[in-house]
Amino acid sequence: MAHDELKETVVEQKRVFDGKIIHVDHWQVKMPDGRMALREVARHIGASAIVPVDENLNVTLVYQYRAAIGRVMLEVPAGKLDFAGEDRLEAARRELKEETGLMASEWQHLTDFISTPGFCDEKISIYLARGLSQGESRPDDDEFLYLCRLPLAEAVEKVMKGEIQDGKTVAALLMAARVLGI
Repeated sequence: MAHDELKETVVEQKRVFDGKIIHVDHWQVKMPDGRMALREVARHIGASAIVPVDENLNVTLVYQYRAAIGRVMLEVPAGKLDFAGEDRLEAARRELKEETGLMASEWQHLTDFISTPGFCDEKISIYLARGLSQGESRPDDDEFLYLCRLPLAEAVEKVMKGEIQDGKTVAALLMAARVLGI
């Protein structure tokens, strides 16, 4: 069901911030009842995330410090697109290699995840990567990571206990476990 009666109409858009990772727009919208409202929208180019699972059903995750929340998080390898329109699978291949040194011979698209639709348009494409082989990682200059390899079932338990809280990682691990029958 489309629920067209809930749609808002954008009347005016104004860019109020241009950043390296996000841009922020102010939108004047006409609500369904005809009144006007301000919507603050963070614009993001998008990203790809990967659940790399080996033949023993171990998953490779990364520990990474996240300044916005002031702590280290355990996450699936992921990264933003390099440019608008970049092929999301190619971005996934690049990010997996950069962050973990892994390459995969089998790729399966799991979903496109909208991270925070209340204020941001970021879409993260999530992939399951199998047929893994190890190469050398090459993280970005401003990226410091530690790899963590553990059974996918254990990673899912960490999700269920609230030990893994990153949204894309929660969705990615649960979907991969379901696809793989874990």
